[in-house]
Amino acid sequence: MQGIGDDNANARVTPHRFSWQRLRVDLLTPRAIVTGAVVIAAFMVSLCGVVVYQSRDDALQRAHETARNLALIAERDIERNFELYSLSLQAVIDGLNDREIMTASPHVRQQALFDRSATASYLGSILVLDETGRVRLDSLSADPPPMNFGDRRYFTVQRDRPDAGLFVSDPYHSRLRAGSPSIALSRRIAGPDGSFKGVAMVAIRLDYFHELFSGLKLGPHGSIALIGSDGVMVMRQPFDPAVIGRDISHASTFRRFAATSEGWFADTSTIDGVRRLYYFKHMARLPLIVMVAEAESDIYAAWSRRALVIGSLMAVFAVAFVGLAFVLAAQLRRRMRAESELALLARTDGLTGLNNRRTLGEILDQEWRRARRTRSVFSLLFVDVDLFKAYNDIYGHQAGDDALAAVARCIGETIRRPADSAARYGGEEFLVVLPDTPPQGAAAIAEQIRVAISELHIEHAASEFGHVTASIGAAAWTPEYDGDVRAVIRAADQALYDAKATGRNKVTLSGPLPAHASAEETPG
Repeated sequence: MQGIGDDNANARVTPHRFSWQRLRVDLLTPRAIVTGAVVIAAFMVSLCGVVVYQSRDDALQRAHETARNLALIAERDIERNFELYSLSLQAVIDGLNDREIMTASPHVRQQALFDRSATASYLGSILVLDETGRVRLDSLSADPPPMNFGDRRYFTVQRDRPDAGLFVSDPYHSRLRAGSPSIALSRRIAGPDGSFKGVAMVAIRLDYFHELFSGLKLGPHGSIALIGSDGVMVMRQPFDPAVIGRDISHASTFRRFAATSEGWFADTSTIDGVRRLYYFKHMARLPLIVMVAEAESDIYAAWSRRALVIGSLMAVFAVAFVGLAFVLAAQLRRRMRAESELALLARTDGLTGLNNRRTLGEILDQEWRRARRTRSVFSLLFVDVDLFKAYNDIYGHQAGDDALAAVARCIGETIRRPADSAARYGGEEFLVVLPDTPPQGAAAIAEQIRVAISELHIEHAASEFGHVTASIGAAAWTPEYDGDVRAVIRAADQALYDAKATGRNKVTLSGPLPAHASAEETPG
C-alpha cells in the first residue's frame, strides 16, 4: 500500500515538472514565435486602426456640420426673400381693394401698388391677372402687355383652390422675358363675397438660386439642390439646364426626402452616379426641400491620404516584424492552398459550386454499389430549368449564369443530409442523389426544391409563370429491381420529360421500374 502511495505522489509531481518543460519547449517552436509576432503586430495594427477610424469619423462629423450649415444658410436666404415677395403680393392685393388707390392716376396707382422690392435684380414682373388670366396690371409698365396666363398652373391652382395661400410653382420658361427660366409665387385675389377675382403673381428668375448655390462650396463633386415637395427639381449645383424641372419623385434619394422632415443618408445620385452623403430639410413655410450633398470621395480625401501614409508605415513595420517568421509557413500555405484549389476545381462545377459530372460519376458508382449491397432504396432527381434558352436569349448569358447559380443554391440548401449530394449534369440540368430515400420522400424533396426555385422570383418574360421555374423528374431503385443505375437515370429523365410535357414547374414521379428488367429494356 505504501508503494502505491509513493507512486501516486510521484505521479502528481511529475506532470507539474513536465508541464513547465513542455511549455519552455513550446515557446521555442517556430509556430510559437510566429504566433507571438503575429499577436504583437496585430495589437499594434489594431491600435493604429482605431486611431485611423476615429479620424474617419471626425471627417464624417465635419461633413455633417458643413452640410447642415450650408443648408441653413440657403434656407434662411430663400425664406427671407420669399417672405418679402409674399408681403409685396399681399400689399398689391390690399391695394386693389383700396378705392382711393384704384381711382388715382395710373402713375400714382403704380407707385402705390408696387413697392421697390419689385425692382430686385432677380425678379421679373409683378402681375395682376383678372379672373380669366388676362394681364390687368404690370409692375414694370403702366401699359400692361396684352397677354393671357390662364393656362399657367400658378393661376389654375389659385382659381380652383380657395385655400391655396402662397403658391410656389414649378420651373417654367417665361413668355415675357424671352424664355428665361423662372418660378412664380402667386396669391388669390378674392371679392368681398369670397369669389375668385384673379391672381397676383411675381416671377423669380432661377438665376437667383443659381447665384446663391454657386457661392456655396462643397468640394469638386458636391451638390446642392432646391426641390419641390412634389419632386420637381427647381435648381441644382453643379448646374445643368437639362435637370431643371425634372421630376425625381421616383428616385431613391427623393423617397428618403419624403419620408421625414429632416435627415441624413448616403446614396448614389440618379443624375450623375456619384455617391454622396445627403443632408436634407423641408422648409417650414414653403413647399420646398433644400438638399446639400457632399461626395464621399471629397469627404474622405484628406483622411484617405493620411490613412494611406499611416497605414503604409504600419504595414511595413508589421511585415518586417513577422516577415522572416512567415517565410516558410507562407510557402507551405501557398502550396497547400494550390493543391486544395486544384482538388476542388477537379471535383466541382466552377459556375454553380456543385459537384461536376466527373464527381457525379464517382458518387453514383459508390452509392449504387452501397444500395445494391445493403438492398436499400436509391432515388434520383432530375432538375431542369424551364425555358432556359429563351431566358438566355432575353436577358443574356451573364444573367443566365446568375440564374443557374441561384438555382444551384436552392438545391444545395434543400438537401441537408450528409449522404445526399447534387451535381450539375450539363447546361441547365442538375442531378440530385438521395440514398436511403423512398420514392415518396424523393418526391417531397423535389417539391421543396421546385418551390424554393419558384420563390426566387427571378423575372422570366418568356415563361407563363412570369419568373424562373424548374421541372423535376424523380425515380427510385428498390431492392426488387435488378437493373443498373443508368436505368434509374433514364427513368428520372423520362419523368422530367413528362413534367415538361404536362405544363412545366412541377414534379413528376416515375412509375415503378419493371422488376428484373435490363438497362436496355428500361423506357426512355
